Formats: sequence, structure tokens, C-alpha cells
Amino acid sequence: MTNSQLPIAGKITRFSERLRDPEWRQYGKLLLMGKISGIGLLALIALLSNPALMNFRAFAADPVLKGNDIVNPLNTVWTLLAAFLVFGMQVGFTMLEAGFCRSRETVNVLMECIVDTCLCGLLFYAFGFAFMFSHGNGWIGLNWFFLDGVPATYEGTGVAFLAFWLFQFAFADTCSTITSGAMIGRTGFVGDLIYSFAVSGFIYPIIGHWAWGPDGFLATMGAKDMFLPWVGTGFRDFAGSTVVHTIGGFVALAGAIVLGPRLGRKFKRDGGGPMMPHDLTIAASGGLLLWFGWYGFNPGSTLSAMDFEGIGRVAANTTLAACGGGLSAMFAAYFFCKKWDVSFTVNGFLAGLVAITCPCYWVSPGGAILIGAIGGVIVVLGVELLEYLRIDDPIGAVPVHGFNGIWGTLSLGLFACGKYGATGQFAADNAAPVKGLLYGGGMQILIAQCIGSLIVTVATFVSAYIVMYAVNAVGLLRVSKEGEQYGIDLHEHGISAYPEYVISSTGRPAGMAYPSDK
Repeated sequence: MTNSQLPIAGKITRFSERLRDPEWRQYGKLLLMGKISGIGLLALIALLSNPALMNFRAFAADPVLKGNDIVNPLNTVWTLLAAFLVFGMQVGFTMLEAGFCRSRETVNVLMECIVDTCLCGLLFYAFGFAFMFSHGNGWIGLNWFFLDGVPATYEGTGVAFLAFWLFQFAFADTCSTITSGAMIGRTGFVGDLIYSFAVSGFIYPIIGHWAWGPDGFLATMGAKDMFLPWVGTGFRDFAGSTVVHTIGGFVALAGAIVLGPRLGRKFKRDGGGPMMPHDLTIAASGGLLLWFGWYGFNPGSTLSAMDFEGIGRVAANTTLAACGGGLSAMFAAYFFCKKWDVSFTVNGFLAGLVAITCPCYWVSPGGAILIGAIGGVIVVLGVELLEYLRIDDPIGAVPVHGFNGIWGTLSLGLFACGKYGATGQFAADNAAPVKGLLYGGGMQILIAQCIGSLIVTVATFVSAYIVMYAVNAVGLLRVSKEGEQYGIDLHEHGISAYPEYVISSTGRPAGMAYPSDK
């Protein structure tokens, strides 16, 4: 007979018998406790998820959340990763400049790159970031000095504020390092500290505020009651062709002009040529490290890991522009010197990277290749122009960053393909796509880019020239003639980069001057 066939009396009798069994009583207790615990747990979950079910109050009132207080963890980690990549570009810059300079100038390059980084970090903490990225007016930011009173996130990005600060510090440091490249071999170390203070603390952040600040007059240009409302659109610079590279390049140009050429430097029109780099292995490796770091520079400027298509497109465009620039510079240089020149090839792919930095979000892959290829030709022509003008730029900082910063900024007005609008915290917003002249968008974007680029270029060069002229006037910008002839490494720092090697007169790079050459 099965359990279901037992009468009620039989079931009661069997239950009474089981209660007299100690093992069965223990089993029954465990079974009962398990069922009671399960029912209690379900009731607790229901109460916690909705206290109003039993007319209970919640344990604490729901907080009032403001948009700028909500940190997006994914976008914050993405921005930090990009910041680390951009900061790693300092290794690339140091190697590039050290390799392209003469051996007697190497320690000076190392010191300038390291100290500029340390100085820039403190200045950007104290007031540089405040001038550039805080609210104020169209000319300058007026809040958050010493990072005091900052919110949880920066504006509506969802990125934790200090993560955004670190990302932008790496950009500021890049601008400062660009400058020193054109001034290698004859700049006194004290003079370098002074002009770096001016560049990192004032020139870069104040002029940068115009284009990247929340209320900068170039960023808001074209809007009603703003700067030049007839333009109808604002100035765009996605990752810094103008803000970082044009500013850095034209500060470098001002410095190179005020300093004059290195002793012993004879230009082509005078029967000479460039002083030879002492280590192209280091220079080329440094260039490739810069290319790698650019994947933080450009894709990281989305500030959003959730704009999946955007970061992929920007990374691909960055790669293709560099490839186009490297090859076009190689062939253009062959036209002039009939040799396959590695220095021009390295500067060519760097030129492509600089050029694509502004339009990388809004152009197609085909457009990126053309922008980079034109940039590679520009860098070769730019080097030849400086050579003709007798301006000594040992690493090509002005053509790579200055000239191609302008080209990249203007290229947006030509090559923006009309498919992409703006990046966003959670997804791209393509409701108002940017369309350039070659895609039927007319002249509006190109005009805005021309105005913004012209204003930034002129303001940078004039302010930098004044600073460099003033520092030079008090005798601190250029090292003494005796010190330069002795070797700036030994004169300024007391050590050679290669103390165990003797560099003989027969093995020294062309143009290297010693006291005996006087």
C-alpha cells in the first residue's frame, strides 16, 4: 500500500511512531528549520526591495543624484589607460630628440625632457588646468586653482575629475616637450626652465582654453551672441592638432628664431647641410614609441569606452594616416636627395599622426590616408623651407608639429565625411554630422577651422616670441659660446652621455665644433 492509499488514521499512527525514533526526530527538525528559513528569506528580500509592502520605512532616504556626481567607471578606466599611453610618449620624445641630436647634446636633452615633465605637472596642478578647463570667460578659466573645490566628474563626461586631470596633464607635457626639440644644443638650462614655466603655466593653458575650455570663445564661436555668430559653427579640434601641436610647434619656431643656429651649422644655401644625428636607432625607436602612444592620444580623446565604433574608427584612422605619411615622406625625400632617408620617414609618419589628430573622429579611412600622405610631403617641404630661411631645427619639430598641426586642422573642413557627429558618455550622437567641402558640406566648417587655426597660430607665435626674446635679452636663453664649443653636456651638466667612449675628430658627426675649430 502506498502513502497516498493510507487512511488519515494510519498516517497519524505512522507519524507518532516516527516521533519516537531519535534519528527521524533530528531529520524532521532540520527539514522544518530549512523550510522556515526559506520562507523568512523570501519575506526579507521582498521587504528590502519594496519596504512599502508592509508599510515600513526604508533604512535610508534615496540620495539626490546630480549628473556631475555620477562617475562612469568604465569611461574613467578608459581615460586613465589613455593617460598612461600619452604619458608614455615622453619616453618616445626623449629617445627621438636624443637620437636626432649630436652626442655632445644628449644629456641636455634627457634633463630637459625629464625636468619639463616635473615642472609641467606642478604648474598644471596649481593653475594651468584651472586656466584651461574651468569655467570663467571666453579667454581664461577662473576656478579650481590647486584643484580646490572640484566636482566628482568633469562636466558631463562621467569621467572622475582627477582621471581627466591626469589625461590633460599628459597632453600639456607633450606640448612642452615639442618646444625643446627645435632648441637643442644651444639652450641654457636655466633659460629652458624659464620658458617652460611660461609655456606650461600660461601660453598653452590660456590659448588652449579658447578652443577646449567649456566657455572658450573659439569653442562657442558661431553661436548667437558669441564670437563671430555669422560663421554658424564652432571651431573643432578633436585631439589637439591645433591645441597641442600647433601651439608646441610655433613656440618651438619662436625659440629657434631667437636663439639662432648652433655654432658650426652651415645651411645648404651657404654650401653646408644639416648636422648629422648621432644615433638613428634610438631616434627611430622613439618615433615608433610615439606612434604607439598616439593610440592613447586620439582614441582616448573620446573619453568614452562606450563609443565602441568611435574609438575603433579613430584608432584605424590614426594608423592609416601614419602609414600614408611615412611612405609619402620617404618618396618626397628621395626626390630631393636621391636616398631612402630614415629620418624623413620617421618624421613623415609623425607628421601623419599630427595631421590626423584633429579630424580623426569625423573622417573616413580613405580620407585619413590622404591627410597623412599630404602631411608627409609637408614635413619634407617644411624642412627645406627652414633650411632656406637658415632656421636651425635639429629634429624637425616645426614642420612636424607646427606646419602639420595647421594642415590637420584645416583638413577637417575638407575631409569630414558627413556621417559622424559627436562622441558621448554612453554612445555616439550622430544627429548633427560634420560634413566637409569635399563631401558636399560647403565652406562653413573650413572657414571656422581657418579662423581658429589662424588665431591660435598668431597668438602663440607672438606670445612665445616675446617670452623668448625677454629671456634671451637677460642672457639666460642661449648658453655661452665657450660653453657650446666645449659641449653643452659637459658645460651644463658635467657629464657626457657616453663617458666610456672617445669620439675622435674623424668619427664625429659633420658640423660638430670643438674649441680647436675656432
